[in-house]
Amino acid sequence: MKPLKAFDIQFVGLKLGKHVYEYEIDYKFFEHFEYDEFNDVSVKIVLNLEKKSTFLELKFLAEGTINVDCDLTNEPFDQAVNTSFDLVVQFGNEYNNEHEAILIIPHAEYEINVAHNIYELIILSFPQKRIHPGVEDGTIDSDILERLETLSPQSLENKPQQEDIDPRWDTLKKLLTDK
Repeated sequence: MKPLKAFDIQFVGLKLGKHVYEYEIDYKFFEHFEYDEFNDVSVKIVLNLEKKSTFLELKFLAEGTINVDCDLTNEPFDQAVNTSFDLVVQFGNEYNNEHEAILIIPHAEYEINVAHNIYELIILSFPQKRIHPGVEDGTIDSDILERLETLSPQSLENKPQQEDIDPRWDTLKKLLTDK
């Protein structure tokens, strides 16, 4: 039995027109793809399928939250997900998924599995750099941020001006002015 069989859509028996499918995506879904960068997942996918006589139009809508670790502080936080993706499924002689918005499947096919499309939709909609919202507005208390602040180089404005200059430099400066 296929583990992602729930994502199979048999389009052969469907009437022409619009059809709606809903999926609840959790952490177990990503285990099938061996993707473990998320702590927890709660995303709702609404798939609007419109069957036409020669092709299928699929519109994926994803909305929910994903719990991840911040790249700076390693603190977990919920990142909102709200994205969409359109896919056109056409029929041809052989399978072809070279174009990102068009999928060509053989004429003999009677179903399509949308699990990989949902996986890519969620992964690609996620930001590359994951920063806790508390870091940006300064409300998070983190030992790592405090340590980074103490180790960061201080600007010249914050350093007190040193009035005492080594007398050897004065002697060297005289060499520049002497002719």
